[in-house]
Amino acid sequence: MANIGRLSSKDAVLFLCDMQEKFRPNIFQFTNIVSNAARLLQASRILGIPPILTEQYPKGLGPTVPELGAEDLKAHAKTSFTMMIEEVQKELEALGNPKQAILCGIEAHACIACTAFDLLEKGIEVHIVADAVSSRSQTDRLFALSRLKQSGAYLTTTEAVLLQLVQDAKHPNFKEIQKLLAHPSPDTGLLAFFSAL
Repeated sequence: MANIGRLSSKDAVLFLCDMQEKFRPNIFQFTNIVSNAARLLQASRILGIPPILTEQYPKGLGPTVPELGAEDLKAHAKTSFTMMIEEVQKELEALGNPKQAILCGIEAHACIACTAFDLLEKGIEVHIVADAVSSRSQTDRLFALSRLKQSGAYLTTTEAVLLQLVQDAKHPNFKEIQKLLAHPSPDTGLLAFFSAL
């Protein structure tokens, strides 16, 4: 059967990429991007999906922003544009090499793209949460999403991920996930992307 990209909480890991203090004033839709990523992190805790957090050169770019809610996670410091540094690869091995990666954070055309390429080369299915990734420029963000789709990544949204992971209103955690869906995701400027296709 063709791979259709159906998410499973048993096989997934959540990648949280470089949502740091110094990026706050410069990233397009930063507040909404982090808000959506925070909901994904909350859902990952409810559903037992392991999260992996990185920070790009934290000495210069500061710590992860508090509103992500990731204070209890170990942040892997890096200088490379991929999250797939040695410590992260070891963490994935310790998790039994999950088959699916849910990817959110910044910047879409830099660290998100490089991470996605590395994951895809390893045969890991990549789900890029379009309303939880961004760049300084909306042009870079939208072209990165288009480019990543060409490379075989699945483009999705925060709400779609949450619903796919539970799949049924009878799921034992559905009520908790439903609370995360109480307010629709804010518009992060993606409609222009679809009108350009």
